[in-house]
Order: sequence, then structure tokens, then C-alpha cells
Amino acid sequence: MSQTDGRISMPEGYLKELKRSEERKAEILKYLQEYFPDQAKIIFEAGCGHGHWLTSYAMENLKQNCLGIDLIAGRVDKANKKKEKRNLDNLHFLKAELGEFLEVLPKEITFEAVVFLFPDPWPKARHHKKRMIQSSLLEKLASRMEKDGLFYFRTDDRSYFDWTVEHLNQSKFWKIREEADWLHEEVTYFQNLMEGYFSVVGEVQ
Repeated sequence: MSQTDGRISMPEGYLKELKRSEERKAEILKYLQEYFPDQAKIIFEAGCGHGHWLTSYAMENLKQNCLGIDLIAGRVDKANKKKEKRNLDNLHFLKAELGEFLEVLPKEITFEAVVFLFPDPWPKARHHKKRMIQSSLLEKLASRMEKDGLFYFRTDDRSYFDWTVEHLNQSKFWKIREEADWLHEEVTYFQNLMEGYFSVVGEVQ
């Protein structure tokens, strides 16, 4: 950042990334407006991977709108092939970054449930700020939830599980729902690689 004649000049690289971000958000919004009805209530999976879990859920709940996002285009392509093969009109997969997605999500679209399956644990302490589960995210999610909407989190990393439980307990927007059933059981590619895992369910307040 530099200053010329009293004006602040932003680095060219920053401006280019800002423009790309705005273009990505415009594409996300265009998709949501085209494929989701007004007042849509959805099951939302952040980091859907190849779409195994959400596809299985959508097949058993054909009247439920389902949406999964992921940052990796190849994963989203594979997920969409699953959707197309099964002709699931209630299922959608979209390449998107979570923060950008939430920023442009129309207020008429609300979450009945939000699911995080085996997100990157960023195990080193200096990387914990990169974890998806943060106080600010929990607040944003809570503002988009249906009344009594549920938050489902599963990880094979005990540290990340404890981190998420702590953040839920500290949040004024959520409470842990003890003994809650998992929304839908379907063994995913990543879950197959795990020896064990930990799950927690939160309910919006």
C-alpha cells in the first residue's frame, strides 16, 4: 500500500484478487437465484468433497433442498456427476469459499442443518486461526439458521473436536445438544480412511 498526493494506492495484486472475489461472489449469487426458490430451507454441507454423504442424504430425502460447497473444482465436478447420474433435482454442488458464499447468500435462504465432515484440522497451534470453526463463523451461521436449526461436526482429530466443543460452549448463539442422533450415516471416502472419529451436534439458540 502506498500514498500519492494524499490518496492511498492499493497494491495491484490486491486489487486483482478483490476483482476475482467479486466475480466469484457474483457467480455464486447468480446460481442461488436461479436454482433455489424463495424462502428455501436447505441442508448445507461445507466442504462436501466428492459429494458421497450429501448425495446419499438427498436420495433418501427427495423433498429436501440440499447444497454442498467445496473449494476444489475437481471434487465439485465428481459430486455433480453423482447428482446427474441419479437425477437428483433437490441436490446442488457449487465451487465456493465459505466466507464468500455466506456473504452473498440471500436472506430468504435459511439452513435447517449445517454439516462439517472431517474438515482440515490444521493441527499445529500456529495454524489454528485457519480452522473453519471460529467464533465469527458460528455467529454468521446462527444468523442464517432456521429456529432450532442444527450444526453437525465430525472429525478424526481430537484436538479439533475439543476446539469445536469449546467454541460451541462459549458461543451465546449455540448450545450443545447432548445425545443427539447424527443427521444421516453414510460412510464417505475420507471416513473410510479413519480409524475412529468424534462427533458433536449443536442447536441454535
